[in-house]
Amino acid sequence: MNEREIEVADYVSPSRLADFVINPYVGCPHACRYCYAADISRVKGRVEIWGDFLDVKRCRKSLGAKRLTGKSVFMSSVTDCYNPAEARYKITRRILEELAPIECRLSITTKSNLLLRDLDLLKARTSLFGRPKSLFDLGEDEDRAIRVSCSINTVDEGFRADMDRASTIEERMETLEVCREAGIPTLLFAAPLFPYISDFRAIVERSASFVDVFWFDKLNMRPTFKDDLLTYVRARYPEYYRAYLAIFERGDESYWRDLSEEISDFCDRKGVSYEVFF
Repeated sequence: MNEREIEVADYVSPSRLADFVINPYVGCPHACRYCYAADISRVKGRVEIWGDFLDVKRCRKSLGAKRLTGKSVFMSSVTDCYNPAEARYKITRRILEELAPIECRLSITTKSNLLLRDLDLLKARTSLFGRPKSLFDLGEDEDRAIRVSCSINTVDEGFRADMDRASTIEERMETLEVCREAGIPTLLFAAPLFPYISDFRAIVERSASFVDVFWFDKLNMRPTFKDDLLTYVRARYPEYYRAYLAIFERGDESYWRDLSEEISDFCDRKGVSYEVFF
């Protein structure tokens, strides 16, 4: 791992995902083979393989309570703020400590159970606005001071291990369950869904008792990893390879249309809250 500390002018950036986004690191040791953020390494001229470098951001500037109050803040968009290096550097924890008194709507997404280290700070945010929060008031217009999400696109630990170096599926499930028991609203981001490999039903069945809302999104192939993933599917799931070529080479969208209907029908019958983004 090529690791270095860098000085940055600001942790906070405007974003299309939320009013503001905070990325405490550049790069991510989780090394997800399907990570869209891998394009950043090309943009910034990095020569290392995605997952093999990490810039640890240092910033003297305060987050700015005035600009963040009443706004939505997302951690993080192009890194995992709870990557393994966070255990040593504690950049994310220091940011959360500074955010503690700020009345903003904070969403954190991760693939790491390291998040539970900061359960004290996250739990304290549930009453930040001076009244109890309904665990089901998850709309962006609600006074939601905190929401935690984990990305889980499989219940097959073998497939998970082939795709990333993050926490195990059970560790991510436990992270959501502990947060839910602590009164913190939870979201499971079932993405990216791999055609015929990701079992969305099994994901929902396993976690519905402690997840407040499910989000589903499809696998979007990018040039940085398309050849790698198609080669992987051909070797490990040859029975699906022709279907992958139809979807990702010839642009057949019928699979995604059918899957969207299946997800909606299943979640409606299960009575769970969800959104499908394809």
